[in-house]
Amino acid sequence: MYSNTGGQQSKATPIGATAKFAALGKTQGKKDLGLMAMTYGNVYVARVALGAKDAHTLKVLQEAEAFPGPSLVIAFAHCIAHGYDLAESIEHQKAAVDTGYWPLYRYDPRRASQGLPPLQLDSGPGKADIAAYMQSEGRFRVIQQNAPDRFAQLTDQARHDQVVRRALYERLSTQLPEAKSGTSG
Repeated sequence: MYSNTGGQQSKATPIGATAKFAALGKTQGKKDLGLMAMTYGNVYVARVALGAKDAHTLKVLQEAEAFPGPSLVIAFAHCIAHGYDLAESIEHQKAAVDTGYWPLYRYDPRRASQGLPPLQLDSGPGKADIAAYMQSEGRFRVIQQNAPDRFAQLTDQARHDQVVRRALYERLSTQLPEAKSGTSG
């Protein structure tokens, strides 16, 4: 959810989160802003979590600054409306990355000219259960407390969506750029 929407659900609200107009938890996954930006092909795109991997974040910011075009860095941002103690923000970011909820990556179009896939995955597949991560946030926990069966359905859907998204990222990270023909038409 976005704070400037007064806690209403938006396309950025993750599956299972409560928000205004989603009291029983949002049933659709959130938009993938990074993937959308990658489709332009000329934008440096990265996802970071400073608390999870600070060196990765620094590297991304240096690469984004050096990129000769638009750069988009999507950073894990804390929000009191998510319903966890912000004093635990660093641990929370680590958990988000460890579960695969917040994958880290870099998409650098310049790599294509070197015959390399532009997308590099910088975090592994989720090795911790996303349900435990979701239980750590009040915006998900309220569903677990009030409707445990619904929470189980939403966490199952979140796991499925995470596996599908990871598979897509893995395919893209191994996809070599197509050779350009020397003819013009």
